[in-house]
Amino acid sequence: MLWSQQFNEVLWLDGNAYDLMNSKYDAVLAVDALTVIQTDAYGAFEQLKEFQTITKDWIFGYLSYDLKNDVEKLASKNKDRLQFPELFFFQPKKLFLLKGDTLEVQYLNLVADEWQQDLVAIEAQEVNLKHASKANINIQPRIKKQDYLLKVEEMLTHIHRGDIYEANFCMEFFAEAAEINPLAIYQSLNAISTPPFASFFKNYDQFAMSASPERYIKKEGLKVASQPIKGTARRSSNTNEDQLLKQQLSEDIKERSENVMIVDLVRNDLSKTALKGTVTVEELCKVHTFKQVHQMISTVSSQIGPDVHPIDVLRTTFPMGSMTGAPKISAMTIIEALEESKRGLYSGAMGYITPEGDFDFSVVIRSILYNAYENYVSYTVGSAITSKSDPEKEFEECLLKAKAMREVLENSSVL
Repeated sequence: MLWSQQFNEVLWLDGNAYDLMNSKYDAVLAVDALTVIQTDAYGAFEQLKEFQTITKDWIFGYLSYDLKNDVEKLASKNKDRLQFPELFFFQPKKLFLLKGDTLEVQYLNLVADEWQQDLVAIEAQEVNLKHASKANINIQPRIKKQDYLLKVEEMLTHIHRGDIYEANFCMEFFAEAAEINPLAIYQSLNAISTPPFASFFKNYDQFAMSASPERYIKKEGLKVASQPIKGTARRSSNTNEDQLLKQQLSEDIKERSENVMIVDLVRNDLSKTALKGTVTVEELCKVHTFKQVHQMISTVSSQIGPDVHPIDVLRTTFPMGSMTGAPKISAMTIIEALEESKRGLYSGAMGYITPEGDFDFSVVIRSILYNAYENYVSYTVGSAITSKSDPEKEFEECLLKAKAMREVLENSSVL
């Protein structure tokens, strides 16, 4: 990983050996762009379709949440302090694919003669990034607690009068004049959380360090699968209490209703490109255990025809229902009115598309975003608001989800 930092474009994806997610690779590293597409929201998916069709190679990158404005007649009016492109993908010159004990290396012809010297350089790199001075990070909430509680009450008003059934309401935590070591931050965050969709992204002076537990969508051959998460409970160091917390989550009516509503939304989204009768709920409301939290996950799949373009599958399912709500368009409209920061990459998707048109994308949550040029660092957390929501409990859930990011930043160092 340290070797990769010499390049302007980097994406590292690490599954942390979570077999339950059935990822094709255990880890992937893509570096050094030959070609790049970056754009704002309008016409973004058509531009990506053209780029992917012409390139017909591996491409790596992200879809920001605000591509909702390309999919629907929506707008993003909240302030954007990170200034990431709304869509970014690159075709790497150098690619490393790890599965089990096998490392597959793919270099484009123009850099093929650099493989041996790169191998020597990688083996020589010092992996310990912790010999550094303490960073001074002053983390602040964009929305104060009392304002958050009032905004949740307003969202509950929308729910009670039937505008929406559920919406994911988020708030940003940020620090200005922040100098951090992004790779060290990523390594610390991954060590604390060890999630199934860890990722480190670099585009010049823009960085994303993600410890995501959630898959947005995967395509392998003609099968498409999405794994929305709705339902969170804390872990306990006491084994009996931990099992009780897990059981309580699995039986929690509110959490199950949240999950089922999003499953219905995902089924509807997948049906837009699926062959008739092939949308299937493979797993409903199963609780999985991660290092920091228990999570309720469902798996929904479909079969598509060979004539369906892979980018159309992304376009018709984006943004993911777990980060919006239901009905989707109404939820996104209300979210925009109540939140105070532009989501940008947060609650978007990070991943890759293969030369054959397969793909795997995670949801960008439990993630730290950093603009090194502006010295601005940010992380956002949220929870699903339903008719049964207690604003105080929703606020506590947000703090629980923020725990790992806050801990990492408050204990971070700079070189």
